Amino acid sequence: MQFIDLTVQQEAIREELDRRIAAVLSHGQYIMGPEVQELEDVLRDYVGVRHCITVSSGTDALLISLMALGVGPGDEVITTPFTFISTAEVIVLLGATPVFVDVERDTGLIDAELIEERITPRTKAIIPVSLYGQIPDMNRINEIAARHGDVTVIEDAAQSFGATYHGRRSCAVSTIGCTSFFPSKPLGCYGDGGAIFTNDDAIADAARAIRVHGQKKRYVHMVVGVGGRMDTLQCAIVLAKWPRFEDEVRRRGSIGQRYTDLLGAATGPCVDTASVCARTSPKMLTLMKVRPSRSSVYAQYTVVVPDRDTVWSRLTADGIPTAVHYPLPINEQPAYRTFGRGPTPVAAWLARRVLSLPMGPDLAPADQDRVVEKLLAAYAFVAFPGRQGTTNCFRHLCAKRAAG
Repeated sequence: MQFIDLTVQQEAIREELDRRIAAVLSHGQYIMGPEVQELEDVLRDYVGVRHCITVSSGTDALLISLMALGVGPGDEVITTPFTFISTAEVIVLLGATPVFVDVERDTGLIDAELIEERITPRTKAIIPVSLYGQIPDMNRINEIAARHGDVTVIEDAAQSFGATYHGRRSCAVSTIGCTSFFPSKPLGCYGDGGAIFTNDDAIADAARAIRVHGQKKRYVHMVVGVGGRMDTLQCAIVLAKWPRFEDEVRRRGSIGQRYTDLLGAATGPCVDTASVCARTSPKMLTLMKVRPSRSSVYAQYTVVVPDRDTVWSRLTADGIPTAVHYPLPINEQPAYRTFGRGPTPVAAWLARRVLSLPMGPDLAPADQDRVVEKLLAAYAFVAFPGRQGTTNCFRHLCAKRAAG
């Protein structure tokens, strides 16, 4: 079993993948070839915005977006500490200051109700991160930004492409949406790649120039830019994957819900207070919630466990691969401790407890059952020392499986 298995997908698209790669090798336009525009058109129409600009990575999507807004020294950008480092990294690289806002305990998403108190006259942008496949409360965040004038909201949608929020797709829920095509993402290439989405013509024009070293025509550099183009071959690979994508989103949703149903049988309310199970332990195993009016693409399926190191060790010994997203909040990272104002206790609490399970559109039910069984066994080991074995929660789970 692999944490993310891309081999089944690759075999399913092998013919189209070979055809797409061969076409690029034949025309030889490895930089800004016709597949670049083709992919941008496909993604633009899918998301439902006027502009899609492909770039060299999800990190560069964020960087170029901030550059297009003119973010620089003296500016502040509000974001979450509970995310991959690149979200804050691009802010610091431009000489601006990341301001960290704490997260919701049951989703890991930025807590929209805490944002306004961190806004100052220097706030230039807000970057909410769509975590584990789910979009934050963008309506509330957009409302706050609008009240404070020149504050732009940029969705970091590296983990949520294909998800929806009140009927709108990820990357179409704020002024700018940025996503990643890193191989493990819901829509990934076989290297690095990313995209910027917007309805703002001026932002789109600026981003297109910045990604080619600030050029608006050959060797005429109107602004400072970067080498931020997405390779033609990587665009071709995403195009080969595209016909399968909506079905993969559907299957991700079904697999994520099945995890929730199976684990919910062991973590939900229990009327038998004498039960030796996850539902009666003071050391609770809990699940991340998906909010109403939102869908998740389950980029990861993440649980909150007591004594994570022990649970991880036992799962590893049982051959169950896991990952931690993320073990240390950004504002506790050595390079970033001088930034931010005030602690973020919920992010710190989650960072000590979250554990991501194997997930992907091709995860087999038998493998998923094994993951759940071994997770509950590992959980029982830490929650009920000396009382392991067949527990009521396991029997409840098996009965639920038998019932379909």
